[in-house]
Amino acid sequence: MIEIIAYILLGIGAFCAIVGSIGIVRFPDVYNRIHANTVVVVGGAIVMLLGASVLEGLSSYTLKILIIAFFIFLTNPVSAHAIARAAHKSGVKLWRRSVVDKLEEEKP
Repeated sequence: MIEIIAYILLGIGAFCAIVGSIGIVRFPDVYNRIHANTVVVVGGAIVMLLGASVLEGLSSYTLKILIIAFFIFLTNPVSAHAIARAAHKSGVKLWRRSVVDKLEEEKP
């Protein structure tokens, strides 16, 4: 039963990684691609790491995997925000059909 749960988690992670990778290629601008990247990392990598930890069982490897997943979970949103903010400050334009630009609205 545990192996089935682990393989389901690995399958969900692989599916998220594939869908996010397609999004990185297909999305029109850098801001949408950053969103697809976070799907790949959080939905793909972290769920796969959780599946690997379930498959491994209780061991020192499981603790290491969970620590890695935790740090990825903490650092990925910060890095995505920093990249998006740097792109906006350097003048990268939004997609022409984008509706809202909150950073532009907050400028004095």
